[in-house]
Amino acid sequence: MKLYCGIDLHSSNSYLAIVDAAGKRVFKEKSPNDMATILRALEPYRKKLAGIVVESTYNWYWLVDGLMAEGYAVHLANPSAIQKYTGLKHADDKHDAFWLAEMLRLDILPTGYIYPKDERPIRDLLRKRGHLVSLRSSLMISLQNIITRNCGMKMKTNDIRRLREDRVYPLLADNEDLALAGQVSKDSIDFLTRQIRTIETFIEKKLELTEAYKNLLTMPGIGKILGLTIMLETGPVMRFETVGNYASYCRAVSSQWTSNGKSKGKGNKKNGNKYLSWAFSEAAEFARRYDDKARAYYNRKLRKSNFMVAHAALAHKLARAAYYIMRDQAVFIPEKIFT
Repeated sequence: MKLYCGIDLHSSNSYLAIVDAAGKRVFKEKSPNDMATILRALEPYRKKLAGIVVESTYNWYWLVDGLMAEGYAVHLANPSAIQKYTGLKHADDKHDAFWLAEMLRLDILPTGYIYPKDERPIRDLLRKRGHLVSLRSSLMISLQNIITRNCGMKMKTNDIRRLREDRVYPLLADNEDLALAGQVSKDSIDFLTRQIRTIETFIEKKLELTEAYKNLLTMPGIGKILGLTIMLETGPVMRFETVGNYASYCRAVSSQWTSNGKSKGKGNKKNGNKYLSWAFSEAAEFARRYDDKARAYYNRKLRKSNFMVAHAALAHKLARAAYYIMRDQAVFIPEKIFT
């Protein structure tokens, strides 16, 4: 008789639960997050285990990789799609683990994509670059605000980012307090800029866009680094059945529940890939600045709404275009989306 295992994974421990084909509970155990300990607990059931479910938490890599290396069939559960029965009076780790196993047994388990182990490190390095870019942006905005409040002018970000010339200090030099604030900010921004360039140089030497993704570079606002980010975060594009599924995964669609034309609340705005959301937001900003057709589309939306809605609309258009470009290996045709 086949067995089905669910593992409720936490930061320091995991709860293991196994059910048989009839749904009978045959094993339960709380275990420390130690691969050898977990494997010993599962060993008596190895031959009958049809699959093991691990919830997609922030720390699933080590457990899924370790189980797969031992030959187990592993499924990554999508927590945002798992429905709990709201009438339950009590729920705990044991319940959650058995529910994972039960969904696998009933073939109703919402699963996530297990990204190939060998490709994760370079993807995580690109994510670190994005993190550093966000930190640098927050520092630049803070410094711009200091300059605007005290000097009555706005300094361009490109002037702040200059590594060979300090245009910040002369503006704040008359006050030692402001001068120190400007110096600390400028030094931090310069440090992050150098680290970002170090990562970009390393990645550009190590990784190239594959054939299925090379045409991303024909899109406005997308250079090599953003193209690589989209490639690594998307994975096989055919895992998305429709362009709407992909746009939703990129967080490029609105989240709203309606009934009879009335709003009934909103869904989970964070459901999807935040790194793809960031990538297409960056692409939209670059496209708006440097591409005439993208800027014209943005301006049409801006006249009807506000800059946030216009920016989101442009990012959504680019995400949809990217899907077709990756799926069909076609080049970007602006007339198809900016009409």
